[in-house]
Amino acid sequence: YLGVLRPRMVVLMESELWPRLMMECARDSVPMAVVNARVSDRSFPRYMRLRRLWRPLLAKVSLYLAQSEETAERLVRMGAPAERVRVTGNLKYDLRASGESGLTAMLRERLPEGARVVVCGSTLEGEERMLLEAWPAVLAAEPRAVMVLAPRRTERFDAVAVLVAASGFGVVRASDFKARPVGVEAGSVFLLDTIGDLASVYSLGAVAFVGGSLVSAGGHNPLEPAQFGVPVVTGPSFENFRGIVEAMQAHDAIRVVTEGMLAETLAGMLRSEKEARALGERGRAVFEAEAGATARTVRALMELMEERVVRAR
Repeated sequence: YLGVLRPRMVVLMESELWPRLMMECARDSVPMAVVNARVSDRSFPRYMRLRRLWRPLLAKVSLYLAQSEETAERLVRMGAPAERVRVTGNLKYDLRASGESGLTAMLRERLPEGARVVVCGSTLEGEERMLLEAWPAVLAAEPRAVMVLAPRRTERFDAVAVLVAASGFGVVRASDFKARPVGVEAGSVFLLDTIGDLASVYSLGAVAFVGGSLVSAGGHNPLEPAQFGVPVVTGPSFENFRGIVEAMQAHDAIRVVTEGMLAETLAGMLRSEKEARALGERGRAVFEAEAGATARTVRALMELMEERVVRAR
């Protein structure tokens, strides 16, 4: 493929280190860069056990642009040449919703007056049950609450709809709602069974729960709701976004809870609107303060390209 495409550079993302591709790029003198480089807690011990095999491969990469100082240190320990490793920050801090989706606008218009929306995003199997079990306590604290429930995997939409109905709560499916908009009642569950709307729907939240975190899955990105100033709650499994969560924790901008704390924390957020809003604003401030990784990454890649052109001349 390299012989056909003849790329001037190959850019790999995060932890996508493919030995065969790395060897072929080195053979054809194609520079490689790893952008938003990340070495997870889970994978680092495996890399270290095999570092004798990885060291010569990592030496073939021209530039590593790491998310954090910790990742930069891990890359060097694994065998990456220290002079080729830079910290440019996490590109996820630069993610912004492209604008309000049509579904978000429709939902905003059909929520009950004074509704307090709890957006539960990217949930995995087991978490919907926990959220539905916590929901009566949340409604006792705030009867105007509406849950937006967004399962991570599309193949689970029907099963989650059955689970919500069996729990006794009213359920409106977004796919039906788009075709035939109806009013969304307080206390009900709006099942977000569409693709591409969650990032925008987070903007409606009085509080957001970020899923994949109450089960051992490593969590999902808490910055998606934080960019709107929405207070964020997540579970203790956040290994995939540990740097982001720890940055937010350092500024008291997120709540990390166990299953047993879920109902109390969500209810408390809805009861104490002023405190929740302040938490959300601290989250937004972290998001804004850490932005800029994209520009730093582009500059580094352009410098590498220019360096290669000068060498070729």
